[in-house]
Amino acid sequence: MMETSTQSRATVEQLGRSGDGMVRHDGQTWYIPGTLPGEQLHLHFHDGQVELLDRESSASERVTPPCSLAEHCGGCALQHMDQAALLDWKKDQVQRVLNRSGFTDLPEPALYQTPPHSRQRLDVALQRVPGGMVLGLHQRGGDPVDMTECPLIRPELLALLPALRQCLSSLGALTSRANLAINLLESGPDLMLETPAPLSGSDREKLAAFARAHRIPRITWRSAPGRVMETAAQTGPVFHHFGGVKVSPPPASFLQASQEGEQAIRDAVLAGLPPLNRKDRIIELYAGCGTLTFPLAQHGFVQAYEGDRAAITALRAATHGSRAEGVERDLNRQPLLPPELNQARVVVLDPPYAGTGKQLASLLRSKVQDMVYVSCNPAALEKELPAMKQAGFAILSWTVIDQFLWSTDVETVLVLSRDPKRIRKAEKKRKG
Repeated sequence: MMETSTQSRATVEQLGRSGDGMVRHDGQTWYIPGTLPGEQLHLHFHDGQVELLDRESSASERVTPPCSLAEHCGGCALQHMDQAALLDWKKDQVQRVLNRSGFTDLPEPALYQTPPHSRQRLDVALQRVPGGMVLGLHQRGGDPVDMTECPLIRPELLALLPALRQCLSSLGALTSRANLAINLLESGPDLMLETPAPLSGSDREKLAAFARAHRIPRITWRSAPGRVMETAAQTGPVFHHFGGVKVSPPPASFLQASQEGEQAIRDAVLAGLPPLNRKDRIIELYAGCGTLTFPLAQHGFVQAYEGDRAAITALRAATHGSRAEGVERDLNRQPLLPPELNQARVVVLDPPYAGTGKQLASLLRSKVQDMVYVSCNPAALEKELPAMKQAGFAILSWTVIDQFLWSTDVETVLVLSRDPKRIRKAEKKRKG
């Protein structure tokens, strides 16, 4: 088969969902990393591949990346884009999804962007190399890039990495590649290590010494995703507060990416509640460990559903004295039925990345008039919103939260209602 090679110039038309600039050539669409809309590119097309030879112009939104690893590290796709422009782009992404779903007469959204150095959750790859250990995020389709700097994560996490890298490189269980998750809780960093080989007695002693030296209350271990986790070292209690309530999260539990992002989501959810009295029932779906449960419990009685046993156990243990109860239930295998949902004055849902799954159909068949939907995936929203529109729901307000700075990820809080009075009131307020 004859090889083809040609050079051409093209203008970036827009950003794709992965944050790469989109160009067209010979009737095909191509995506070029590190480029922005409006930029003129000199490209080499060969054997079904494209190579950027030169960027001949720069968009006004282009900035110098704050991290020297930006070009290689897979953690950030858009460090070369001005932060204000990035937030506008994410807002436009969400708005297009809402419009395509039939919601065209929308109020202006509230916007929030987390600052640099605020990320409190970190999932990294580990790879043994001659003379040491690489700890960092994967480059596209390649090996992890050693995280020697990072403008995303909290300074406390960054300061921990050199000693952590040294400790992990001494473990016999880390024979090749491994994974590490860190949640920066109020009690300190909570580590979950995943290695291809079991921990030896010596490995456990090293981890315990590291935990004592760096005030890490807990290190857990497992051999592979889905396997049972066990405590490798514990030096003290593990805790975090949600809505003023002290919770002991399980290892590798879900934690919002930043405290600032969590606060923005919480504020948007609480602001979106209909008028409530303390006896009104709030049904919360996909409650996790209680990030929203306990703030919601200050406004009504919360029935919180979660399918992860460890998470709901932690939530239940913290409900004593609060106006909340936790219920273990896999909402995809056993969704709440309309009669159960009909008890709610409002439903608050924060589903996983894939969306609400089988729970959506019964929710729309119920008599529930008001919902607050927290989404971390516009693509899942686009699949579900047309059915919500058809079921009579209107969007009263929406909030776009960029808590995954320099990535393409975006959080959205939608306040939805099919209560005619509430809809009219929102429309009247919007029009003046």
